[in-house]
Amino acid sequence: MRISLCQVLLTGAILINLVVLYYVSRTQQQLLKHKEPGKTASQGLSVSQATGVTVLIREFEDFENWVIGVVQSFMKERPDQPIVVVADKLPYPPLDLPSKQNIQVVLLKASPVQPQYATRPEFYIKTEYTLLVPDGVQMDSAQQVNRLIQEFEVNKDKVRIVAAPVQPYGMFQCLNLRVNLKEWSAVYSLSAGRICDAIGGDTVVLLRTEDLFNLSQPMLRPLLTSLFIQSSLHGWKVKTAENVVFSSYHRSLYMSAHNQWKADNQVKARLAHLFKDFGIKRVVQADGKEQWYGCNKDTPRCFGTVHDDTPEYLYQNKWTPPCCLKALRETAKYVIKILESSGVRYWLEGGTLLGAVRQQDIIPWDYDVDLGIYLEDVEKCELLRSLDAGSVVDENGYVWEKAVEGEFYRVQYSESNHLHVDLWPFYATEGIMTKNTWLDHKQDVEFPEHFLKPLVPMQFAGMTAYAPNNHRRFLELKFGEGVIENPQYPNPAKKRLEMVD
Repeated sequence: MRISLCQVLLTGAILINLVVLYYVSRTQQQLLKHKEPGKTASQGLSVSQATGVTVLIREFEDFENWVIGVVQSFMKERPDQPIVVVADKLPYPPLDLPSKQNIQVVLLKASPVQPQYATRPEFYIKTEYTLLVPDGVQMDSAQQVNRLIQEFEVNKDKVRIVAAPVQPYGMFQCLNLRVNLKEWSAVYSLSAGRICDAIGGDTVVLLRTEDLFNLSQPMLRPLLTSLFIQSSLHGWKVKTAENVVFSSYHRSLYMSAHNQWKADNQVKARLAHLFKDFGIKRVVQADGKEQWYGCNKDTPRCFGTVHDDTPEYLYQNKWTPPCCLKALRETAKYVIKILESSGVRYWLEGGTLLGAVRQQDIIPWDYDVDLGIYLEDVEKCELLRSLDAGSVVDENGYVWEKAVEGEFYRVQYSESNHLHVDLWPFYATEGIMTKNTWLDHKQDVEFPEHFLKPLVPMQFAGMTAYAPNNHRRFLELKFGEGVIENPQYPNPAKKRLEMVD
């Protein structure tokens, strides 16, 4: 068969087009590969696989930092070291980082033109380990990282994190940490060993990348506080490294007192945000000092209106926030002191008495304090006597008022914070204590006056208060047999206290 010149030219043109399309496609794939996070050019074994660890820098301030110096010190000892710098938004002033493929900046605040993965640091880290490095740290030798990895591998059956101090390391401490989300608290204490739950002071931390990004909020700042709270909830242990110490720059991280003040305020604000996110309202430091992140006299209480005798936190499998319990104790002590000084006979009532009998304190899931008083004694107390004319804010900021729900009195912690003590006026009729307002509560019943003759002292909330005599019979009359030994939430039909709680 004869082939014409046109056919030859057509065939040649097709072949040339195929070759051109092949190289165009290949070029596009290489460009896309370079843009994909966490990937490097195909030059045999990738940098990530060769080094096994990625340095992650998260803890720094935009307005003044040593991030460039940190990066340079690591690259001097390990030129191909993968480094990821993570910030909430684009740092300003800009970070003048080396333009190298193994250095990435990840911004957590998404841009509408970016793909979803662009804001997730885990897509940029392809190594087995991640090294969390704070601002101002210098690498002195490549062996520092190698020794941390070796220490991790030797102890991997016992720990999930290895930590090395940063000089000067006078504040470096191995700490025990007990986080109790049900009680909204975190308690630190000193550990005598090298394996513990958290580290105090500046530290460089090594852990598996998979572990880090399996945490619910791996990049929340302050980074190490957040990390150790989450890791302790998982039961992970931390080991302090032996013979590994990182250097820091020889001058203060911040050149001016103003920038130091800004940095300190940023840390305080981030701590408050972190503890709010994690539902922690009371923190006890290793030196025993308490820090509170919940309500106070100037803020509303931590929970809203209670429906069906079941506050919202019970549905979250939590108990009364400790700041609320603290406010209730303060209010109860204050009210009892005024009642006693006024000659008003009172007694611990209902669930308040039940808490005093069980644990000499408020029941850990209760949300108010109840006191019974003799109606005939109301006139003895000036604050109670004056409430016919309206509510009163006393000299200490407590609000005294007649309750809108019925004929009883209420003392609130403050005008802003409505945690309260209820005062229930009873009077005797033929030896039976009764009152004018009855609510739909199981314990809201009449009882013989002999339980109040005499009233007996009882420890409650750090003070001595008065309570009915024969408190067991009194409580079982109100709540039922075995109530002391069998705790239960106020409305089991809505939410029950399970034994696993």
